Amino acid sequence: MPTDRNILQAQAELYLSYIGYHVSNKPHSFSLTMRTTPFLRNISIPRAGSPLQPSAALRERVRRPGYLSRLANPEDLAPLFKIGWSGFTGVGYPKSVPTAIADHIEKNNLQADPATKKKFNLFVGASVGPEVEDRWADMDMIARRYPHQVGKNIAKGINAGRIEFADKHLSMFPQDLTYGYYNLHKKHGDPTKPLDWAIIEATAVTEDGWIVPGASVGATPEILQSAEKIIIESFVPPKRLPYLVVHPQDRIGTTAVPIDPDRVVAIVESTHPDNTGSNAPETADSRAIAGHLIAFLSAEVAAGRLPKSLLPLQSGIGNVANSIIGGLAEGPFEGVHVWTEVLQDTFIKFLDSGKLAFATATSIRFSPRDWATYKDRLLLRSQQVANSPELIRRLGVIAMNTPLEVDIYAHANSTNALGSRMLNGLGGSADFLRNAKLSIMHTPSARPSKTDPTGISCIVPFASHIDQTEHDLDVIVTEQGLADLRGLSPASARRASLMEYYERSLFECLKRGAGHEPHMLRNAFKFHTNFMEHGTMKIKNWD
Repeated sequence: MPTDRNILQAQAELYLSYIGYHVSNKPHSFSLTMRTTPFLRNISIPRAGSPLQPSAALRERVRRPGYLSRLANPEDLAPLFKIGWSGFTGVGYPKSVPTAIADHIEKNNLQADPATKKKFNLFVGASVGPEVEDRWADMDMIARRYPHQVGKNIAKGINAGRIEFADKHLSMFPQDLTYGYYNLHKKHGDPTKPLDWAIIEATAVTEDGWIVPGASVGATPEILQSAEKIIIESFVPPKRLPYLVVHPQDRIGTTAVPIDPDRVVAIVESTHPDNTGSNAPETADSRAIAGHLIAFLSAEVAAGRLPKSLLPLQSGIGNVANSIIGGLAEGPFEGVHVWTEVLQDTFIKFLDSGKLAFATATSIRFSPRDWATYKDRLLLRSQQVANSPELIRRLGVIAMNTPLEVDIYAHANSTNALGSRMLNGLGGSADFLRNAKLSIMHTPSARPSKTDPTGISCIVPFASHIDQTEHDLDVIVTEQGLADLRGLSPASARRASLMEYYERSLFECLKRGAGHEPHMLRNAFKFHTNFMEHGTMKIKNWD
């Protein structure tokens, strides 16, 4: 039987359903010096005791008999590689195998010795549950991360320089993966397969060995296409719940992801549910923002620029988004359609109202419930389709997302607090905002700091980091009101915000013939520097 060291050397990279990893003993060292075995079946899986017997529930879900002979405990798989897994916005990611890998590393104290320390490159469709990804980050097991993340420990690792993070539009990540952009210098294994390993969570496996994803699809098809070897983690709830079924005529392609069965190394039966967390509570400000936005949409209908059923809606996450969806459930619009990334529990009220006719997404974060009521009005797609710029533009999507801050010329920062501290990543906001018929950003005008309940201004002279430019946004909404920027010049667009700063900037810039988007560069980031020095963005004066 091969030793742990031999097995680890056999795998230079590990990739999972929405995720992948490059294995390196040295932090931030990415040389591809290890070699992989050409076929997964050549790898021996160490198993303790007698062969595992699949449960009746697993036999029902995994309908290809040959896969059941590869049933394994997650603990048996941990020594095979340094780490790997999958997920999108906290659902549909494997839990058992990533947890077993972390347990293995922790039990053997591998991170304490530089000679045995394990770090991995992690590729995920978006974010995954904190009990796996954030734990990995806390144990310093992640070297590089693509293309989006959510979690305190991983953000801390990124901002401390321990984790190299590459932000990317979610619509582009899957195609770049299949193009081979993330392994341009690969010198081992199958050069036609960018990834060595894929570990994915499946709700079922067909007779042909194809994978039926669960509550999210994300980048699973592209990661499966790109991987040499595959581990399937089949989620079997402790209490059987019906899984999502939709009408075939509402789908593009197939209801399962085709794979080569010879690349499947193991099946792991998992009883760990998704850890989605609770929804952000609504506030008076979020309800006020929702009211302004619904009034704006009503005026667009009255003017004939939108139909009475609106156009397909995309909504981000957070308390403002929750208030908007809740307001639409009580609003005047009938037969509404949703084309978005993530559906949360707030959409249940919208569905129950009868005003939401149909919703499609790449991930569903509903709490457990009777799916029979909703299954005919829901559809999951891969993120490359859900976030496709072409489809967003063709459908005329109305995109609504929340930034960290917006400046007076409608440049928006979605990712980096104070210009430098990474929070979650760009996600799919730019995919939608750059291609939507109506691009809307909504935010409270101020947020609390540690010492001041309104110490952080979300409207600033100059955004400290720019993800969405003035060319991408049509409408800005706060609890104070709504700014419709369509067709306006920068001078007209800024009229409602920070007038003193603008007028002083305009006076100075006109004197040197630079009045298109005037700024006082010495003061453009004064809100931010004042916050760093005094814990609030409230300044006494500009000079």
